[in-house]
Amino acid sequence: MIGSSITEFLLLTFADTRELQLLHFALFLAIYLAALLGNGLILTAVACDHRLHTPMYFFLLNLAVLDLGCISTTLPKAMANSLWDTRAISYSGCAAQVFIFLFLMSAEYFLLTIMSYDRYVAICKPLHYASLLGIRACAQMGAAAWGSGVLYALLHTTNTFSLPLCRGNVVEQFFCEIPQILKLSCSNSYVREVALVILSGFLFLGCFVFIVLSYVQIFRAVLRIPSQQGRHKAFSTCLPHLAVVSLFISTGSFSYLKPLSLSSPSLNVVVAVLYSGMPPAVNPLIYSMRNQELKDALRKVISWTFFRSDKIFLSLYK
Repeated sequence: MIGSSITEFLLLTFADTRELQLLHFALFLAIYLAALLGNGLILTAVACDHRLHTPMYFFLLNLAVLDLGCISTTLPKAMANSLWDTRAISYSGCAAQVFIFLFLMSAEYFLLTIMSYDRYVAICKPLHYASLLGIRACAQMGAAAWGSGVLYALLHTTNTFSLPLCRGNVVEQFFCEIPQILKLSCSNSYVREVALVILSGFLFLGCFVFIVLSYVQIFRAVLRIPSQQGRHKAFSTCLPHLAVVSLFISTGSFSYLKPLSLSSPSLNVVVAVLYSGMPPAVNPLIYSMRNQELKDALRKVISWTFFRSDKIFLSLYK
């Protein structure tokens, strides 16, 4: 059986009983709605408040869009499967899911790397901030993150789905991902994918080293700030980004680098939920906890929403 002869894949089922399937649906729905609400509020606040039209919030807006895309690529299909008690996903749908998820996840990692540079310039070179991170520079860096994600995903997806698949069509995960697709291959051509993984490892390691070095310089600069208030303000703009980076890297690294002895279908599902579902749902909360400007903008958005809702409600009963 070659790859092109497979018309559909069968995704992993969460449970055999209807009650547990509905429980998984409710859990995924809660995570998905939390991500939609949080990232939607971030997008609205940044777009509507002119005080947030700065490079830091421009990148945060991009991050919110990527988070919404990541979680919308995996959870809706998983929820539909649990609700309708089905496992099937078409061959083209699986390929599209792999491509979109890889594209968004890699673009997010590149964007987080750029955001560390933004914080480095803001704290270590504040006098050059406007010149180094102008509108054009921000747009170019954002486009580079998105474009690199497209190329990275296209390379891996094309290579993976060009392999002949002769070990069935059962994917041991609740969404299509490359490691599970490679398990179905019977060709020695998987060596090409190993070479791509090694290349990717060097690329992502380079980004990681850049982030670490940026924060080493940031913390050194912050500790030299004489006033406690100044240090607190500097930390408040850096710690949320550092927390988001830590969450993203730790969950993704554990998923793909955990020892084979720890690998099991149930653990793989839990880890996949952690790295694909939790960051998009938690990131808005992390960024809004210590950022007073963002808190104020979110309060305005929420109060305006309720005010408009009340006016519409009252107008209906006049």
